[in-house]
Amino acid sequence: MRPLFLLPLLLIFVSPSQNPTTSQEASSVKVLGSRCYRDHQTIENLDTTNVAPARAVITPNKNFERNVRANNPVGARDPNEDTIDGRSAAIEKNVQESRTPHSKPVDGYAYRVKVQNASTKVIEILFWEYQFIDPSDPAIMTRRQFLCPANIKPDKQKEIQAFSLSGPSDVISVRNLANKSAFEEKVVINRVEYADGSIWQRKDWNFGEIRLTYQRVVGTPWGAEMCRGL
Repeated sequence: MRPLFLLPLLLIFVSPSQNPTTSQEASSVKVLGSRCYRDHQTIENLDTTNVAPARAVITPNKNFERNVRANNPVGARDPNEDTIDGRSAAIEKNVQESRTPHSKPVDGYAYRVKVQNASTKVIEILFWEYQFIDPSDPAIMTRRQFLCPANIKPDKQKEIQAFSLSGPSDVISVRNLANKSAFEEKVVINRVEYADGSIWQRKDWNFGEIRLTYQRVVGTPWGAEMCRGL
């Protein structure tokens, strides 16, 4: 399980409304290698077992009654479950559980990229994408964008991995997928957020295009995954 500090880290990203660095210089992140391949992973659901009924101010919650209730036999009903808040919380929990499918293995694609931090600052966050380009017409391209809490120190290398249900099929016909020469693969760094609060962003990349998915990604608890798709 990834450390619990990752979610707070993501929630304090620099606001998209702030102007990032617009330097013409290239990114300080060097892409040393990359590959995409079919993979089989288990998608985990959020744990809802710890969702407790909201406690209203009722008599059994007062000190005397609570002390008496502590001596009740095992299995005795919690009076909080009979309040309006308690019943509402229980109903909401049942609804959410009914809408959430059980964890199961799924077929998809693993995206791996090895990068190096060529700057003198610690990299905290990486926005990057994996591109599939039709060599016969470079205008035909599929982009798979990802967001990663990187934590890469100066002059250090790190291999980053992401998983997605989507592969190159949007740009290359299924008939040609087995032919590696049917498309070109390229990794592009879109945005780098440093520990000192500074930002580098690719000039022709627009944060607004992924604003909604960005909010969804940072607004849900982080699991064991290293990166998330945008």
